[in-house]
Amino acid sequence: MTASLLNPSMPTGGVPSGAGPAGGPRSHGPGRPHGAAAAAPVAAVAPTAPVAPRPLALVPPAQTEGLLQVHTAPFRGSFSGVFSQALRSAGLGSRVLISQFLKGGVDQGLERSLWLCGRLQWLRPAMPACLTEPADAEPEGPGAQEQEAVLEVWGYTQRQLLDGAVDLMVLDELGLAIALGYLPAAEVEATLEQRPAHLDVILTGPSMPPALLAMADQVTQLRRNC
Repeated sequence: MTASLLNPSMPTGGVPSGAGPAGGPRSHGPGRPHGAAAAAPVAAVAPTAPVAPRPLALVPPAQTEGLLQVHTAPFRGSFSGVFSQALRSAGLGSRVLISQFLKGGVDQGLERSLWLCGRLQWLRPAMPACLTEPADAEPEGPGAQEQEAVLEVWGYTQRQLLDGAVDLMVLDELGLAIALGYLPAAEVEATLEQRPAHLDVILTGPSMPPALLAMADQVTQLRRNC
């Protein structure tokens, strides 16, 4: 049997109890008593009452309010960008009506209006050509048919606007139709004043009466060679 050479009074680590790293007496620091180390005092924490969870409350969405916007330019070029916006809105599910009051050449009218994306109705008057001249003052004059075609488009547009049947309405060359005498200014202004709160209306064209500009929430003017 092999005899153990370890000192029974020595811990397993090989350093005598009470000795420092080099075998000397262990230092307890200045002012610290020998023996067991003094424990730091612990502040007493008062118990807190449990907090009841707050009930979840749904925040109602903000009411969407439609805008009356004007896109105008001294040249005929303000419609194309707005048309892209209208087509994108229809593709996302909005109901859209585009009414071009002085654009002819396709003999469209109410009966042959175009539908895009299943939600965008594109309407032009039933005329063989575009209108650039003032309306004929005579009820039975040479421009009476064109006047009636423009009024047909306006009457349908007016009903759709007042009924709130669409979400976005683009009225192209509305101001020019007023300036040329095809549409009554007072009736157009009164109709736009009565538009439903949710409806966005965009007016485009090279001519815009001051009264419509004053009603607009936003006016965008395109410029060329500035």
